[in-house]
Amino acid sequence: MTKTLKRIYVRSFGCPTNLADGEAIIDYLSEAGYEIVHKIEDADALIYNTCAVKTPTENRIMSILKHSPHNKKLIVAGCLPLVNFGRLIAEVKADGIVGPSPGLRIVDVVSKVASGQEVIMLKKDFEISLNFPKNRRHRVIGIIPINYGCLGSCSYCCVVFARGRLRSFKTEEIVERVKFDLACGVKEIWLTSQDNGCYGKDIGTNLVTLLRQICKINGEFFVRIGMMNPNHVLGLLDELIQAYKNDRIFKFLHLPVQSGDNEVLRNMNRFYSIEDFKEIIRRFRENIPNMTIATDIICGFPSESDRAFNNTLKLVKETQPDIVNVSKFFPRPHTIAEKMEPHVPLREVSERSKRMAKLSKKISSEKNKKWTGWEGKILVDEKGKVSDSWIGRNFAYKPIVVKSRRNLLGKSINVKVVKTFATYLGAEIL
Repeated sequence: MTKTLKRIYVRSFGCPTNLADGEAIIDYLSEAGYEIVHKIEDADALIYNTCAVKTPTENRIMSILKHSPHNKKLIVAGCLPLVNFGRLIAEVKADGIVGPSPGLRIVDVVSKVASGQEVIMLKKDFEISLNFPKNRRHRVIGIIPINYGCLGSCSYCCVVFARGRLRSFKTEEIVERVKFDLACGVKEIWLTSQDNGCYGKDIGTNLVTLLRQICKINGEFFVRIGMMNPNHVLGLLDELIQAYKNDRIFKFLHLPVQSGDNEVLRNMNRFYSIEDFKEIIRRFRENIPNMTIATDIICGFPSESDRAFNNTLKLVKETQPDIVNVSKFFPRPHTIAEKMEPHVPLREVSERSKRMAKLSKKISSEKNKKWTGWEGKILVDEKGKVSDSWIGRNFAYKPIVVKSRRNLLGKSINVKVVKTFATYLGAEIL
């Protein structure tokens, strides 16, 4: 190892899959003898594991990259190099550039940068593995990618350029990783990918089979299932609902609809209808009371008329999701939607986004009020933002804030909800 480059600062952005990639980067570098530091000023080299799914996210990360200290080696990893390589090299002086999920190759990149070489490694087909992390981002939460890539062709999405087509891990590999995490003290498992619903379609299995195997593992733990597109849920619906009834599965469904208008969905290349989405929601709520439903909405997609947007408002009012992640449409490089017409004026996109966010907050507030007086057990998985506060999750993955001077991280405690807000519940410890 070059003596002048020993200490590495690593920062990851974006989705849980990228956070898991960041854990792997840290592990491989640590095993190679590099020291991972937590402050930029202590580092010889900086690695930014980037996200580029949305334009505002890309802009924020580009600003960070451009303002990084000139006396530090800079390595840019993750999705951004493959999504917008042209902008990256035009605006940022990087010593090394590597795509997402570099795995062990990150050691080679750092070594070459340390020797004075400029490295560009833009492969998106690295040999991926389920890293068994020794340096965890969370002590209580285990973030486990179950597949990389997806089977979609959404006209607005640039992630496919970075992550590629579907590659699923074998069920037994994921089960062993879950067992490893639990042995390390993890109590909450996040199953993550670009689309959990298509897991296993490339290797002759499916998500339900995986969940059944995970739920057979001994120990006290909970599983949060990440985002699933409606078209893949439809083919698994009955069995998936049964799988969700297991006490170890959080009653949390992230089902992105993106638009409440079928014509817009067709232009988005989303392979389901509004009727499909509503049927999935109906069936889950019918079988699992107090289910937490999260969805995603894009406001101002090209061709979204006033009528189409009003249809989306109508759908949200009708289905009453607990959580709506609202995004403004921004054209992403090399996507079909980048060239689609007609474009919605930016002022109108902003106005629609505000209306959708206002409606969503109203619905979230009203739905959370129904939890007033609820008593039950929560798993504390996060330190709160204010002094002596802790955040736990109940069976429906509702964030519940409690106050205590004791360290509650990883503890299961009984609480009573006494206050409700749009984004969380406030409780007293019983």
